[in-house]
Amino acid sequence: GENGVGGRAVRVGTRRSQLARIQTDSVVETLRELYPGLRFEIVAMSTTGDKILDTALSKIGEKSLFTKELESALERNEVDLVVHSLKDLPTSLPPGFTIGAVCKRENPLDAVVFHPKNSGKTLSLLPEKSVIGTSSLRRAAQLKRKFPQLEFRDIRGNLNTRLKKLDDKEDFSAIILAAAGLKRMGWENRIGQLLSPEDCLYAVGQGALAVEVRAKDQEILSMVSALHDADTVLRCIAERAFMKRLEGGCSVPVAVNSVLKDGQLYLTGAVYSLDGSDSLKETMQTSVCYSQESEDGPNDDVQHVGITAKNVPGQAQKAAESLGAELASLLLSKGAKHILSVARQLNDA
Repeated sequence: GENGVGGRAVRVGTRRSQLARIQTDSVVETLRELYPGLRFEIVAMSTTGDKILDTALSKIGEKSLFTKELESALERNEVDLVVHSLKDLPTSLPPGFTIGAVCKRENPLDAVVFHPKNSGKTLSLLPEKSVIGTSSLRRAAQLKRKFPQLEFRDIRGNLNTRLKKLDDKEDFSAIILAAAGLKRMGWENRIGQLLSPEDCLYAVGQGALAVEVRAKDQEILSMVSALHDADTVLRCIAERAFMKRLEGGCSVPVAVNSVLKDGQLYLTGAVYSLDGSDSLKETMQTSVCYSQESEDGPNDDVQHVGITAKNVPGQAQKAAESLGAELASLLLSKGAKHILSVARQLNDA
């Protein structure tokens, strides 16, 4: 229909948090520019992860903390697409769903936000026993290893809540957040230090936004596929394939860094024990230099780790997926399974 799908508005599901709203608004704005004839309507809802704020994410033991309610609405046809942070989406989606678009990635690095009294410092300049807040096992494991003189403590809540906890109390000297979220919220000026991949590898999919749709909904799938950023798609397929082969999730420290340069995709992946003392890290690369023309036959609904990207060469996607899986296999052959199962047991305990 001219003003929507079948004459009604296209309904876009989102979490209620301010950051989620900003991210969804940015995607909808792009869609409005691409499809000026369509009407878009935003439907906001709360998720389990938004409601349980007194428990560490890794302890809740639910994979789709920030996505389940949104997916239920998608399943019941109450919304047509949902905007997520890609890093919140498990590597295996429930049947019937697919990631129909991965938007151009914002800076994927982690950032340190300091308490105003430590303004101008870096982590290495903080006094011994300073307390750093992070709800991520991945960040804590790497930073404990790098900065053994600091202490790491759990901090939960959305970005606004965490920044308020940092500023209003003396509990934390600094907190670690994704640079992308701070940037989208307009709080880039609070970034006191960007953590390079040498200091801290980032989370799978960090900094990228994903649009989840019903896999059978060809109309919506075609519409959102215009949002795909090819470089981001290939990097995130490799990262997600790495995570999937390792069976990682919120409850274990798995980290990555990916670079796409001159048709070569480089992926660094690592696993850590909870205290960071034990770790394995390797880098591999592959060529992703394929043109769309070299594709043979229809490959309409091929998913690579949950992503359907019709406008990105299928052979390049396959190569990216193989790269992630092979890198994970290499780490597993060197003992990654043991590190991860110990981390999982300790975390569950």
